[in-house]
Amino acid sequence: MSNTDKRKQSLYFPEEMLKEIQQEAVRLDRSLSWIVQQGWKIARDRIKSIPAIHDGLPDPREEKPNQPRRIN
Repeated sequence: MSNTDKRKQSLYFPEEMLKEIQQEAVRLDRSLSWIVQQGWKIARDRIKSIPAIHDGLPDPREEKPNQPRRIN
């Protein structure tokens, strides 16, 4: 995705978290969007290191109906 590609997306934050983001936006004289984007860039590798819920298990979305589910 290029740096000029802009897409509108609604995100929902707990009230206290949103207040903190707003305070940092004011402190840094930046937009809420900029704050969230910087947070993602900083946290991206850490988030990617979190194991997925289905790591090591079959993806239930790929199971056929009426097929028994294999559990390790």
